[in-house]
This record gives sequence, C-alpha cells and structure tokens, in this order.
Amino acid sequence: MTRNNLLYLIIGALIVGGGILGYQLYQKQRQPEGVQINVGPEGLKIERR
Repeated sequence: MTRNNLLYLIIGALIVGGGILGYQLYQKQRQPEGVQINVGPEGLKIERR
C-alpha cells in the first residue's frame, strides 16, 4: 500500500467516524414524537409533541 492510499484511507475513516458521531448526537438531542406522560409531585402531566 502506498503512502497516498494510506492517507486517503485515514481521511475517509475520519469522515465516516465524524458522520456517525454527528448522527448519534442528533438522535440524542431530538425530541421524541408522540405523547409524554409524567407523574410527579405536581400531579399527572400529559404533553403532546
């Protein structure tokens, strides 16, 4: 494997890794859709999202 091919492989792996990390962060911060039901000290709370 030549030096240029190895460099392209490393750059490609970094781009793919960055894309995967960005997608995971997006999924973590996204609000779930539907209905959320909370029971706490203030009583029952139902929210539609």
